[in-house]
Amino acid sequence: MVGLPARGKSLIAGKAMRYLAWVGIPAKVFNVGTYRRQGTPQPTATFFDPHNTEGERMRRAAAEAAMSDMLNWFKAGKGVVAILDATNSTKSRRRWIYETCRDADIETLFVESICDDEDLIMNNILEVKTTSPDYKGQDPEVAAMDFRNRIRNYEKVYETIDDNEKHFTYVKLINVGSTVIINQIKDYLSSRLVYYIQNLHIKPRSIWLSRHGESEYNLTGKIGGDSNISARGEAYARALPGLLRKSGVPANAKVVIWTSTLKRTIQTARHLAGETGYEKLEWKALDELDSGVCDGLTYEEIAERYPDDFAARDEDKYNYRYRGGESYRDVVIRLEPIIMELERSENVIIVTHQAVLRCIYAYFLNIPQEQSPWMEVPLHTLIKLTPRAYGTEEQRFKADIPAVSTWRAKGTSAKHQEFPTEVKH
Repeated sequence: MVGLPARGKSLIAGKAMRYLAWVGIPAKVFNVGTYRRQGTPQPTATFFDPHNTEGERMRRAAAEAAMSDMLNWFKAGKGVVAILDATNSTKSRRRWIYETCRDADIETLFVESICDDEDLIMNNILEVKTTSPDYKGQDPEVAAMDFRNRIRNYEKVYETIDDNEKHFTYVKLINVGSTVIINQIKDYLSSRLVYYIQNLHIKPRSIWLSRHGESEYNLTGKIGGDSNISARGEAYARALPGLLRKSGVPANAKVVIWTSTLKRTIQTARHLAGETGYEKLEWKALDELDSGVCDGLTYEEIAERYPDDFAARDEDKYNYRYRGGESYRDVVIRLEPIIMELERSENVIIVTHQAVLRCIYAYFLNIPQEQSPWMEVPLHTLIKLTPRAYGTEEQRFKADIPAVSTWRAKGTSAKHQEFPTEVKH
């Protein structure tokens, strides 16, 4: 990463790591600030003054420690992509990174985030002063002033990537990707990563996730299909606009509603679109995982008719593919364009299905592939995700409307619960 503070570098670094892990490429962020905090947990802006020789020595030591750990991580064969998250704001620092990596036979890609939009910078300063470990427990106004001074110290020595570094592979994101400059991209992985990065923006926003209201198939324990929602599912559909308001949609915010092409999601979202006037889009890519020959069966029937398949799915649910259907890995592949579009967008509410929501949720919360298919995503619950510089914030809003539980733990009986349970609070 390259750029001044408050330009969204840590946000981009974290997102890139989660995206790579989500598509099956092991990646890790090495944040130089984390190494620096081991010796100087909460420094003032003067620590970052280029004339502060002791501060400069300690910052250099932190960068070297991060680089050393990164090289050892590669040597141990633990991953494919490492992200060195720091300002790396001078030509000499970038040359050192490039030469050290070259000597270790590691390809380098510099990602520079440039921003002169004052509103965005102020938003990022507010974000950092409330979430950065550097300012934990400090007065927010004092923290903001100190961080402003820290940025000024970096500005004194900052050198943007220019023609003197044209032998480097790099991408420059200017003002949240409104202009993107790409140089010397030569391989598939780099081009894929650059395509992802150029879709990112650092504007504040939220994503809301909800399953459809309880369906007629849910009541009987059947999977797949294209059934209607139940009477309680309809009650949830009517309650959804109020839940969204309760979750704190910013005034005058533009929100887009995304559903699958299946009846139960369209029926669930119709009151949401009607009451709010938000634009609504249907996506085939958001349709539920295709259960092939098991479509319309209960888990009990699947265990009886296809015992080997039922056991194989329990053993490796992420990679198991239904006969004539899909696996969770297949769903992730078809969701990749959705993720790209989601990263380009601002506020979006997605009304879709259990398996699809598990995959989207795993992307934002960095849930390992082997765990994501077993996550409990209850019916009649709105999940609000807010991407932050140091991770994704999550809130859940439950409607007071009972629904069956469609969750089955690994290795448990396939028997469907006979009586719908009340929603637990």
